[in-house]
Amino acid sequence: MNLSINTPKLITFTLSREHGLAAGVAVSSWFVLQYMGVNVMKARKRYNIEYPKLYTVESDQESKTFNCIQRGHQHSLEVYPEFLLMLGLGSIRYPLISSVGGVIWLVGRIVFFRGYATGHAEKRRYGSFGYFGLFTMMGCAIKSIYDLIRA
Repeated sequence: MNLSINTPKLITFTLSREHGLAAGVAVSSWFVLQYMGVNVMKARKRYNIEYPKLYTVESDQESKTFNCIQRGHQHSLEVYPEFLLMLGLGSIRYPLISSVGGVIWLVGRIVFFRGYATGHAEKRRYGSFGYFGLFTMMGCAIKSIYDLIRA
């Protein structure tokens, strides 16, 4: 009786200097989120919003402004896992392009947050260009996965 075991084909890759750029973008994203979080804490103090309230229910302009600041930060936290996933997967094979996409996404997030923080929610749309960065990273991720499957 002949017993053969198929072992999976191993794929290796070397980390390049460009992979360091992707890691730098990932670390920079932490600072962007901290910037937003500090602004939420300052707004809590300025508008006297006590913990554990996430949002206020009042309809005055100060309450609306606080809610917009809080929401800008919270939305960034909600989409953060997909940013990290797309950056990480895209960087496997395309670290430079993914890093550029990551920077575009981060700048878009800052513009999004600053527009939202004005208290006029429609100004958050100024940061919509950040999705070009996310879609770039997504394309790199899909192509990286395709390349790995085909290898």
